Amino acid sequence: MTKVYSYTRPLDADIVDAFCTLQKGFTDQFVYYRKDRPVRFMGLGRCIALPTLDDVECELEGPDAQQPVFFSFNRFDAGNPAPADELFEAFPRLRFMLPEVVLIEGERGPLLQVNSLGPVYPGRIERFARQALAAPPRRRQSVPYRLEPDSREAWRQAVGTALTAIGEGRVEKVVLSRRRRLVAKHPFSSKDLLVNLIDGPARGTVLLYRYADVFFCGCTPELLVRKRGCEVESMCLAGTCPAGGTEEERARLADELMADAKNRAEHDYVVRFIREVFRRTCYDVDVPACPGILPLTHVQHLHTPASARVLEGVDLWEMMGDLHPTPAVAGTPVGEARMLLRRIEAYNRGFFAGACGYVDGAGDGEFSVALRTGVFDGEVGWVYAGCGIVAGSEADAEYDETDLKLRTVLSAFDGGEDAR
Repeated sequence: MTKVYSYTRPLDADIVDAFCTLQKGFTDQFVYYRKDRPVRFMGLGRCIALPTLDDVECELEGPDAQQPVFFSFNRFDAGNPAPADELFEAFPRLRFMLPEVVLIEGERGPLLQVNSLGPVYPGRIERFARQALAAPPRRRQSVPYRLEPDSREAWRQAVGTALTAIGEGRVEKVVLSRRRRLVAKHPFSSKDLLVNLIDGPARGTVLLYRYADVFFCGCTPELLVRKRGCEVESMCLAGTCPAGGTEEERARLADELMADAKNRAEHDYVVRFIREVFRRTCYDVDVPACPGILPLTHVQHLHTPASARVLEGVDLWEMMGDLHPTPAVAGTPVGEARMLLRRIEAYNRGFFAGACGYVDGAGDGEFSVALRTGVFDGEVGWVYAGCGIVAGSEADAEYDETDLKLRTVLSAFDGGEDAR
């Protein structure tokens, strides 16, 4: 049995400003920050890492006692025998990580949580609170960079291999990805990219996992699973078109996307998969028959929400494992598509398209699919994007689509007009 002491108190401060000040003293950093609503957790330091939460006892303390928050960053294909690049290889293989300090923004407003394996020392709480209250307003900063070119011809060959497998009936869909190497013109920090993602135009959930001098970050639009008590939610996100330059163009492109047979078929694979998983582990399953449109900064997606009530005894980690990877990031059938990706893609994806999120001490939490992300060391890095290949896909069009998707993670290097 592992006993965790967790002290939580109100904090009359902006949690991002507080994070930017406190982060200087911690090498391990974790962020799960939804931009659309206050579901925001920013962790610093590592109190403990655990393989399971089954034997954790939580002692809740403080005037606003809350369950401790465990972060979890998981690889797309943990069993892939191919080595990941040297940046991803630097991250330890841990399942649940409890920070020493968590800055929380939720329904109760901003909170400061301090975790320990013994009773929490009051001096630490007051020191962190004092530093958070004194934090200056954050500032955005642009980071000039260049992207090294990749091969469009190699992409065409990869798509050709995928289409051959589809034509032979081995898979119906496979989600290929590209990565591009980024070289910055001057050193940058995880804080620089985090602030630009939170305060910039990217829409979705901002993710950050820093371990020593390497960090993984981005802003993903895709929820994998959210659990509150017995209620669970997910989303089906597949099928893409540009965002458009005007409202009229956006609406026209959205209508064309809704009417496009290829994109609707690609989306339907995901809908069927999530509906089947929910029916095995849940009741009161609600997955609409017709998708809607999710508008983002650079692209638009076909989107179908999914909700249900989970059966007794099924926990969030089990739901995450049943749902990930979905056909939206692997293909269908999922197992065959993942094996095909091991053969086609010349690299191991690491955390890209993995399930990343948090679980609290009561078993509630959420995981998102780590899309629109990259991995960096403060000087260089890799940025990633993918797209679904089905019968009728055209390699050059899919290549251009991934370029649009890369713009989200690249916006982390843009400090906006004020910074420039």
